[in-house]
Amino acid sequence: MRIQLGWFDQRLAERVAAIADGGLVPAVPRDAATVMVLRPAPGQPADAVEVLMLRRPAAMAFAPGAYVFPGGSVDSADGDPRIAWSGPDPAEFGERLGCSPGCARALVCAAVRETFEEAGVLLAGKPDGSPVVPGSWWDEDRAALSSGAITFAELLSRHGLVLLAGLLTPWARWITPEAEPRRFDARFFAAALPPGQRAVGHHAEADLTAWVRPEAALGAARAGSMTLLPPTATTLNEFAARGGVAQILGSRRTITPVMPRLVVEDGQPWLLIPDEVGYPL
Repeated sequence: MRIQLGWFDQRLAERVAAIADGGLVPAVPRDAATVMVLRPAPGQPADAVEVLMLRRPAAMAFAPGAYVFPGGSVDSADGDPRIAWSGPDPAEFGERLGCSPGCARALVCAAVRETFEEAGVLLAGKPDGSPVVPGSWWDEDRAALSSGAITFAELLSRHGLVLLAGLLTPWARWITPEAEPRRFDARFFAAALPPGQRAVGHHAEADLTAWVRPEAALGAARAGSMTLLPPTATTLNEFAARGGVAQILGSRRTITPVMPRLVVEDGQPWLLIPDEVGYPL
C-alpha cells in the first residue's frame, strides 16, 4: 500500500536519503502505549461500538487536528515495582507484545496511567477486582499525576487501588518509520469504559473529546473532514469488522510489528505500508 503524503519537508527528505545511503543511523524507538477505550453505541444494535477519540490541538507540532486514541511514552516511573497489579502475569503480556516481562509491565502501566491523564478513565479497582468509582479526589489527583506531583504508584496506594491488567486486551504494535527523528514502538490495547466513569479530555492533549463509531470515523476521513493517522485508521477498520465490545475484547490476536517506510520517488514522498495490514484509506 502506497500513501501519498500531504506533509513532507526538505529536512525529512534529506533524512530518508541519508538513511538509504547508510550515512545516518535511525533513531531508536521509545516504548509507548495506546488504549482504545470502547463502549456500546447508545441506541444502536448490540454489536455496535463507539471508541473514544481525542482531537490533537492545532498548535501541536506533530499531527495537529488528528483524531487519536489516548496514550504516550513509557517513562521511568512506569517500571516502579510498587505499582499495585492484579490480573494476567506480565510474562503473558510480554509473550504477546514481543518484549520482556519487565517491559510488558511498564507498557501496561503506561497505558493505564496515560489513559487516566489524557482521558480521565482509570482502569483500576479494588483488590477484589471491583472497578473504581470516581470520588471527590478524582480530578485533583488526576491533575497531580499529570503534573508529576504524584506518581501512579502513589495514586493507587493512597486510594487502596490496584491496576486491573485483565481489563486490557493487547491489539497491535506499530513502529514509527526509520526516517522520522522521533520514533515510537507503540503497543495498542483495547479496553471497555468502566461502569460509572466518563471520559474527559485533558486540555493540553485534546481540544475535543468524542465517542465515535468506527465506520463513521472512516467515512469522515474519506470525505476529508477528519484526519486519521495510519495506525488509527487501520485499528478503526478492524473494529468495524469485529462486532461488539465483548467480541473485540475477547479477541486473541497474533500481534506482528508493523513499521511503515518513508521513501522519495521522483521527488514525490510516499509512505509504504504492508498490504496485509489492510489500511482502509
